Amino acid sequence: MRKITEDAAFREQTGKSELTVAVFKTTWCKDCHFIEPFMPDVEKKYEGRIAFIEVDRDDLADLCSELNILGIPSFIAFRDGKELVRFVNKLRKSREEIEQFLDRALEVSNALPSSAQ
Repeated sequence: MRKITEDAAFREQTGKSELTVAVFKTTWCKDCHFIEPFMPDVEKKYEGRIAFIEVDRDDLADLCSELNILGIPSFIAFRDGKELVRFVNKLRKSREEIEQFLDRALEVSNALPSSAQ
């Protein structure tokens, strides 16, 4: 998962026409560490369909405030600079719940017209 540490890099990646899922975490979050063992397998499962980026909420506090990121870990799907769907709550997230969210993000993205401009 590509770690994003600058606002400009975040906006560049989420502005692309490919589906990008941003995972918002922190180093001190126990629930964020809970998902670490299985996220590489999840990324492989969606390889070629979803680009994953990681954002440390403490590194980009202004961006996270702008996006209203309160609970972590949080997952937000973007395409063409627009938020499509989010999975944000204060509860621990299971692999099954994350994959359900990713499937939903793909459904939403696939239902939109492609940005051939």
